[in-house]
Amino acid sequence: MRLDLFSRILFIIYCVEAGAVLLMVPWGHGWERMMFRIPFDTLRNITLQPLFRSLVSSFGLVHLIWAAHDVDLLLRRWRSRERPSS
Repeated sequence: MRLDLFSRILFIIYCVEAGAVLLMVPWGHGWERMMFRIPFDTLRNITLQPLFRSLVSSFGLVHLIWAAHDVDLLLRRWRSRERPSS
């Protein structure tokens, strides 16, 4: 049971970190510097388009929503254990 709790908490931490990075990085200057190193012009142009950046940010938002869902699930389980059974 404790291993399940530990793995769930690790997964929540992963989702929050990955979500935050994927949400913010495509709109920073580091993204453009990194994408200019791509040797293929077509791929470079695609990754610099706002639509592609929005897709990456949306994937980050999905991670954050997933983390919030798992936190909610975890809290509901803890609350149900605290209630005395009648």
